[in-house]
Amino acid sequence: MILETERLILRPWCDDDAPDLYIYASDPDIGPPAGWPPHTSVENSLEIIRTVLSAPETYAVCLKESGKPIGSIGFHRNDLAEDDDEYELGYWIGKPYWGQGLIPEASREMLRYAFEDLKMNRIWCGYYDGNEKSRRVQEKLGFVYQRKTEGIEVSLLGEIRTGHSNLMTKERWKKVGLFLQQKKLLETFLQRNAISRAQYEKSFGDLLVLMDMHGVE
Repeated sequence: MILETERLILRPWCDDDAPDLYIYASDPDIGPPAGWPPHTSVENSLEIIRTVLSAPETYAVCLKESGKPIGSIGFHRNDLAEDDDEYELGYWIGKPYWGQGLIPEASREMLRYAFEDLKMNRIWCGYYDGNEKSRRVQEKLGFVYQRKTEGIEVSLLGEIRTGHSNLMTKERWKKVGLFLQQKKLLETFLQRNAISRAQYEKSFGDLLVLMDMHGVE
């Protein structure tokens, strides 16, 4: 399966991606916040591609302009997502691409794929204490906070952490999509001077209250 967004191609990983994967996954600011150690060599990255990133529904996040992978995204099942109609979403992106909205963009397409094509009903997403970037991504996407779990064993790093779990239901996803459409429409009206800034802010505030979408971008 190959998925596409405005700026990205999401495709399966292949052996030739190992050098590019190593560039980003060797950074100590990438893996440890998510619970895995930095890659130690291109050979190590190749092994990870073959043993971990080859799993079903796991995709390289590639820039359209270059075709090269800059991160990873995918679905898996674990203690959070145990039933046949649910998955957990995981993701990361290389540091040079932080702050550009690329993971939210990729995640929105993954959510569409999950609910429309895979017929899922629930998508979970989590983060460990201190991983503010991941927490913020989930807020932007409209995930709803569910619970805090202490004493999680992070075996790859030999640590015990506190985790936080968020949930997106199919019904919530449809609501978020409608909210984003209405928000974009208001922004278009404002850009065309069809409404004033004061009218935009009032209408947007009313929309937030009506749809309970605070934090969604």
